[in-house]
Amino acid sequence: MQKETLIQEARSLEQRCIEDRRYLHAHAETGFDLHETYAYIWKQLTEMGIEPMKCGRCGISCTIGKPGRTFLLRADMDALPIREETNHPFACQTGSMHACGHDMHAAMLLTAARLLKKHENALPGTVKLMFQPAEEPLEGARDMIDAGVLENPRVDAALMFHVMTAQTIPVGTVIISAPGVSAPAAGTFSIHVQGKGSHGAMPHTGVDPISVAAHILIALQEINAREIAPSDHAALTICSLQAGITANVIPDTALLRGNFRAFADDTFEFIRQRVEEIATATAQVFRAEAQVEFHAHAPTLINNAELAALAEKQLTALLGSDKVFNAAKLAGSSASRSSGSEDFAAVSHRVPSLMLALAAGHPDEGYVHPLHHPGVDFDERALITGSAAYAWLAMQWLEENK
Repeated sequence: MQKETLIQEARSLEQRCIEDRRYLHAHAETGFDLHETYAYIWKQLTEMGIEPMKCGRCGISCTIGKPGRTFLLRADMDALPIREETNHPFACQTGSMHACGHDMHAAMLLTAARLLKKHENALPGTVKLMFQPAEEPLEGARDMIDAGVLENPRVDAALMFHVMTAQTIPVGTVIISAPGVSAPAAGTFSIHVQGKGSHGAMPHTGVDPISVAAHILIALQEINAREIAPSDHAALTICSLQAGITANVIPDTALLRGNFRAFADDTFEFIRQRVEEIATATAQVFRAEAQVEFHAHAPTLINNAELAALAEKQLTALLGSDKVFNAAKLAGSSASRSSGSEDFAAVSHRVPSLMLALAAGHPDEGYVHPLHHPGVDFDERALITGSAAYAWLAMQWLEENK
């Protein structure tokens, strides 16, 4: 297939892709509770003549092509529990928001499906689509893997896109991750502090869990400051501290929630160990008790060298050399290596995989808010680039590996 033909066909689907994105955006849902999102994507695939299959708790997989080598394209579908603060007519009103661009990813993959289905008879193998829930809590990829998304047919290689915004990179530019680790392992945790409630005027009769939680929070910062070498890039963040409901009552309990990330597995495990040790020991010092609970986690994301080389070669042919960069060329840029984690990493530990970034918002054009901000916005001009790139790379990988 000629690249000019694919680009032209993708452009003819631009309005449809925008409509898909805006519907998904307006109906943002979180985690595994994706009832409207799931139904919408299922309906679109069915109308294309594609047979979707439920995979795991609420993932969707399907195949296009004929028996042979299998290339997987993945898009996540879930949003964040953030109340949107944009002025868009399609802004979500439910208290959830696609503040990480997953609506863009899902819309691009739907458009890629339309392109691939149109040329299904020419495919020398199989393209498998993976519409994944629960990326934000780092649970959805493992759930779909456990349900067999990488089998029947067995996946030989995999690819994903993630949009970026508020970056000084031209819209529609693709950033190809360098081979090796490009995103850190990540884990989330909760610390339950058990104190003893009392009257606010008589703090000596109780054990203040808020004070204990504050000491734990400060103590945890010493992990990065004094226990990890500066060269071992890692982060630990407490994002929630909840306790009490009024101004004159010391509560019984406090709850901290946080996350930690590291680019090396041994550093990740060290942080995990120290979070538990510091929390429990600090609580004991102040006559309280702390229980640490670790939740879902994602490993490091590993990019395959051969896939990275293929992507650079083929996307340069498709989009032009000015719209394709590898991470090494962006040394010093915040796009060269992400501190944000990605549970597609679980796929990358099982089959050769590649994560691509797509520029979708330049600050000079008003796209100033970062990911996970209630006012974040994305430039929809990037949608067709991502859609065409998804389809083109799947086609070219199958051609080179038939």
